Amino acid sequence: MNSIQKTARITGILILIMAVIAPFGIIYLPATRIVPGDAVTTANHIRASEGLFRLGIVSDTIVFLIEIGLCALLYSLLKPVNKTLALVAAFARLAMTILQGINLLNHFFVLLLLSGAGYLAVFAPDQLPALGLLFLNAHEAVVLIWGVAFGLHLVVLGYLVYQSGYLPKMVGGLLMVAAFCYFVQSFGTVLFPHAKALFTSIGLLSIVEIALPLWLLMKGVNIEQWKKRALAVT
Repeated sequence: MNSIQKTARITGILILIMAVIAPFGIIYLPATRIVPGDAVTTANHIRASEGLFRLGIVSDTIVFLIEIGLCALLYSLLKPVNKTLALVAAFARLAMTILQGINLLNHFFVLLLLSGAGYLAVFAPDQLPALGLLFLNAHEAVVLIWGVAFGLHLVVLGYLVYQSGYLPKMVGGLLMVAAFCYFVQSFGTVLFPHAKALFTSIGLLSIVEIALPLWLLMKGVNIEQWKKRALAVT
């Protein structure tokens, strides 16, 4: 029983660490370094602050590694509710994590294109910034794709939390709201790209998912109810 409470607290801490680190690479760097439609200015910004851009890659890598652990931790916490659905939630988050890892390549490609290496001389001077912006746009597109996988994860996770009996129903409901926000942002941006700003604003409302890690860190799980669920499954 002490073990599952420690698992809950570790899960909460790891999600909160991600909540602090992730916005740097996902929100801050694109907003301050990428100028939509202007490849040359964007390339100059990245060259002028290459260290900051590389720090963004490192922060995204840390998030990627934490996500791998969270797939297993959340499964352990919620498998007493429904083992099959807990696996669905874990696999959906793992799918998202794999996409995040692959997406790191797009930023590495940008650094390679702007590195000034001799073999790049075969490209015209204006082609390299254009290719760099292409990979930056591809990175943004993959974020929308993994957002759908994460939305699926949050829907199932929210349902499991709601049904658990050892975590608050309200937290489960907020997770489902966050899932809706991810779905709206991803599908809305794909279908109506000119309204991207609107859908991005809706996506920011997914911050309500922070209710889960805060609860896990401060309160943990109701041990007696978790025990009943675990024994029933056994």
